[in-house]
Amino acid sequence: MPISIRERLKRCFFLLLPCLFLAGMLCLQGRSLSDPTAPAAGSAAIPASADNWGLSFPNEGQSPVGNATVESLAQYDAYYLGDTGKKVIYLTFDCGYENGYTEKILDALKKHSAPAAFFVVGNMIETAPDIIRRMAEEGHIVGNHTFHHPDMSAISDQAAFQRELDSLAALYQETTGRELPMFYRPPQGKYSEDNLKQAQALGYKTVFWSLAYVDWYVDNQPTAEQAYGKLLPRIHDGAIVLLHSTSKTNADILDELLTKWEDMGYTFASLEELPEA
Repeated sequence: MPISIRERLKRCFFLLLPCLFLAGMLCLQGRSLSDPTAPAAGSAAIPASADNWGLSFPNEGQSPVGNATVESLAQYDAYYLGDTGKKVIYLTFDCGYENGYTEKILDALKKHSAPAAFFVVGNMIETAPDIIRRMAEEGHIVGNHTFHHPDMSAISDQAAFQRELDSLAALYQETTGRELPMFYRPPQGKYSEDNLKQAQALGYKTVFWSLAYVDWYVDNQPTAEQAYGKLLPRIHDGAIVLLHSTSKTNADILDELLTKWEDMGYTFASLEELPEA
């Protein structure tokens, strides 16, 4: 029996409905259908359930929008931006393991007298204790990235949450003879409102970031030009920059990158100088 035009249109509508729903959800999240991996646009509220930290850049050269606001994070001593009233950059590195590049990064920082924060996990301290000691001796912050790098947003029990941070802090003190600075970065940027409360209860400041790029695939490193293309136009006042110390590109370009930022009028500050939340 022939199908009427009306029936055909009706069937097409229902076939397209899932696609229309997906498109709507991506738009609501500030994503693009041509780039479904683009960071989500910001919302005012902190997610009660687990979420990934995400950014959007409406205007290059200006502060990005996070998926939680500066004000909502501040109540939990959490940051993704520093002092936006100054041309200042806060350099941070995530250190999951030593890949042969961290000392070159430290050399560039020393040349520019630039303080940085290195968020480390247990493996990094266990396998590269001399580098960890050098970080501390040269005045850098060594921050808590947890001992095992789990998805902390899946840990609701305060005692279990604390064990991940305390184990790393104890290993750092055993290795350096110093107390670990009270700065925490959630692995993979996964967090929830409960996580922020848990970290705050332990006396930590949670540090996200306002500028990063895809630098963590060690077998598919960006070129210097690709790195500059992301890190120069998007730099902004009060930027908390996230780089990975496992990146050969970062090690190779850091000296020149810092020079380029200095030529743009920026200086470098420690997380210790973050404005009070």
